[in-house]
Amino acid sequence: MAENQYAGRGQQQNTWHAEPGKNLTFSLLLKPTFLPVSQQFDLTRAISISVFDTLRPLLGSELKIKWPNDVYFGDKKLGGMLIENILSGSTIKYSIIGIGLNVNQENFPETATNATSVKQILRKDYDLRTLLADICTHIEPNYLKLKAGDTAFVRKEYLKRLYWLNEKKRFKAAGTEFEGVITGVTESGMLQVEHDGHISTCNLKEIEFLNK
Repeated sequence: MAENQYAGRGQQQNTWHAEPGKNLTFSLLLKPTFLPVSQQFDLTRAISISVFDTLRPLLGSELKIKWPNDVYFGDKKLGGMLIENILSGSTIKYSIIGIGLNVNQENFPETATNATSVKQILRKDYDLRTLLADICTHIEPNYLKLKAGDTAFVRKEYLKRLYWLNEKKRFKAAGTEFEGVITGVTESGMLQVEHDGHISTCNLKEIEFLNK
């Protein structure tokens, strides 16, 4: 667990700065050699629902997983995950899982316009090591379900927790804003959005959530 993360990385080369000693930033090394490369997003699902299920009893029903792997409370970002998979042929040799959560930080830079923290929500500090232990405790059974081949479980549970699922919201793609409804996520992790009578399948670089 890092006390200070000054060059945290996120999706699409985004950076993230955590106030020293206030937040939870850590990495895990897993060896999911049982998981085909074509199913690597199932690991993202398993880790995401594990973090969600740790926080849900604390924070309540406004907690959601924003596709592909951020944790949101309402319309504000609480944290996120970045998984780097090292491949060997058609299997995953090992995975480095970086997790960052805003826990006891109260003030954020102006550029972090939609950030929030556990302390801002609960109005009290939360022990970082307890939270770390709880997340690891939740990861183990979900990881073992993947190992046992129960991908249906992690896919179903991930979808149930998804931010904006089945809600009409505004998005931007190819420079155009539009109203659409998230209907699902493909097996490989692509977002499915219905608009103008058809369903588009998008990767992370192709669509933007206009949640402001």
